Amino acid sequence: MKRVSFFSTDEEVLRKLLSEEVDWSTYFLIGGFDISHVPTLKEVSSEKRVNNRSFTLVHLMYLPDISHLCAPDVDSQLESRISSLSLSHIDMVNKTWKFGGDEKGYRHFKNIISNFPTCCILDTYGVPVAWILVYEYCALGMLYTLPEHREKGYAKVLISTMAKKLHADGYQVYCFIEEDNMVSYKLFQNMGFVEDTSYRAAWFEFNF
Repeated sequence: MKRVSFFSTDEEVLRKLLSEEVDWSTYFLIGGFDISHVPTLKEVSSEKRVNNRSFTLVHLMYLPDISHLCAPDVDSQLESRISSLSLSHIDMVNKTWKFGGDEKGYRHFKNIISNFPTCCILDTYGVPVAWILVYEYCALGMLYTLPEHREKGYAKVLISTMAKKLHADGYQVYCFIEEDNMVSYKLFQNMGFVEDTSYRAAWFEFNF
């Protein structure tokens, strides 16, 4: 599926872009869409006679500065088990993602793992038990710990490790947290992330 990024603060420019540059004849997604512009999006969708629905609403959280990061202490034993995901781990990651589990999810993770930073914690057999990835737009995401390995602080270690890497590479450290995921919201907040309250985003699909 072709990916296109667009940005606009002008309502009329946005309407023109949506009307003239988007291929409304096929299934597609629009992600990270500022909800203040949803009326325009729905109007254009209606004019094109295309059905639409939103399937997630998120908070935008970011790390103002790397000095704000509340990094956990990591002993040498745990540090030795911090690694990166490989293509052999796609099935495991795909089946645990709430939006995955199918062929589309498999292709998504193959692209992510092949081309973007990942971080995981391995068990004593070298199998990932917790991981975090980076989306194509460089946001932290897809953080997951297997149920039997939770409450060990792995999520904090992964967030901290990846945040430091992204910062060192010159990227803004940020993430999207789903509106009803208060556990993740508090986790990132406790690690020094703050919410940009001026921006709320949603994901929409069309021609489904």
